[in-house]
Amino acid sequence: MKKMFYPAVFIPEDDGGFTVTFPDVPSCITCGDSMEQSYEMAFEALGLVLSYMVDKKEPIPRASNPQDIKLEDGQFLVVIEFDMVAYKKRTESRAIKKTLTIPSWLNDAALEKNINFSQVLQDALREKLHIV
Repeated sequence: MKKMFYPAVFIPEDDGGFTVTFPDVPSCITCGDSMEQSYEMAFEALGLVLSYMVDKKEPIPRASNPQDIKLEDGQFLVVIEFDMVAYKKRTESRAIKKTLTIPSWLNDAALEKNINFSQVLQDALREKLHIV
């Protein structure tokens, strides 16, 4: 899944904050006390809703063309860039147990040096997959 770009409607509130809605993801609504906080909350809300949809194997809605969205007076559009892989990597930290086989001499040598097998495997996988 590549980067996605969803238009978000920012609705100014009397107290200076914003309510944020997504025309393509009706269940995704959030708010913030400032422009910066509203943007961050919009990103997080979009991540939660889209992750839930992926986990439940629901279809991910296509993003509208921003020019097609009709706004009311005072509202404005901000396009939220969303990368599902990066979001999952940042928010999902559960560990998965893996069973592997190595030669006994290698196991003995690693134990002698107090090598953390899990960390070595993670480091090797990150390097092999070119993941920072």
